Amino acid sequence: MLPSPASIRSASYRPARAWFCLVALIWTTFLLYAGGFTTSIEAGMAFLDWPLSNGSINPDGWLTEPDKMAEHSHRLLGAIVGMLVIVIAVWTHWSDSRVWMRRLAWGALALVVFQGMLGGLRVLFDQLNTGADHNLVAGTFRVAHACTAQIFLCVLVAIAVGMTRRWIDYDGGLQRPPSSGIRRAGLFACATIFVQLVLGALIRHNDAALTIPWFPHANENGSWIPAYWNFGVTVHFSHRVWALVVLLGIGVFAGRLWAARRIGRVLGVLALVLTAMTTVQVFLGALVVWTMRNPHAATVHMLTGAFLLATTWAATFLVHRPRFADGTPARAAAPERNPEIAAERA
Repeated sequence: MLPSPASIRSASYRPARAWFCLVALIWTTFLLYAGGFTTSIEAGMAFLDWPLSNGSINPDGWLTEPDKMAEHSHRLLGAIVGMLVIVIAVWTHWSDSRVWMRRLAWGALALVVFQGMLGGLRVLFDQLNTGADHNLVAGTFRVAHACTAQIFLCVLVAIAVGMTRRWIDYDGGLQRPPSSGIRRAGLFACATIFVQLVLGALIRHNDAALTIPWFPHANENGSWIPAYWNFGVTVHFSHRVWALVVLLGIGVFAGRLWAARRIGRVLGVLALVLTAMTTVQVFLGALVVWTMRNPHAATVHMLTGAFLLATTWAATFLVHRPRFADGTPARAAAPERNPEIAAERA
């Protein structure tokens, strides 16, 4: 007879569980790249059926034809990530005493199932299958599929961070709770990035990457405003303009993290990482235009955007860590103990 979950649950650090969550996160990175590359080479309808591919899990030609390889690899990776998340959900339910962590784990499972359904509906409702004179329904599912992937990634990041020894045994590496200003800045930065990713998904799934084929200008005459407007131009231009809001959001958050590095060096490291990733992402966005939408450049741009959101969310999740139960700043054994703060307490 199996023991009840209540008898074996614990909030203590468990290395095997933490490493398993990290492996799942790495596999999710591969899944995102495969999905992004499939979209970049417009191979989303390489197979007209779902969940099987041409009625098989090993369809003919998928290892030799690029479009079939991209789409079927994406499906296989999705199945692998789904199985990994099932293990995480069950394992966490049986072994973790933290209610919020168990809810996150089951939430991740619900999201991965929902995400898979969105991908399937994108195929089944495509005009190639329905015979419709437009592809609005499938397009809606495509964008929703892309956006849900970002939410799922953030949930998995929260689980992976919450399973680490630093989070469990050392209060996330923080000497005392961060200010409410840092927390608000983190939420604002995450929101701006997510909106930008939605705009990016609209661009990618409506083939609008080159509706403005110049950068940084929006017109061949050097103007900053497009010469004409349609849906593609509007979405593309909105993506560029909103990038300024994203830069502001990340800049404010990174600045606050850097200013608060005295309470935990991890905050300073995160500030530098966010700054570097943002710089790279801007360059990649320009590269997509300069290379006339090279599929590899477009895919890496998408993936870096996902990493930027995930890193910003990880930092935001960290600074929102619940206050220490006894009201004291941190455990004496914390590895990042600031000498100046230690002297103050002494």
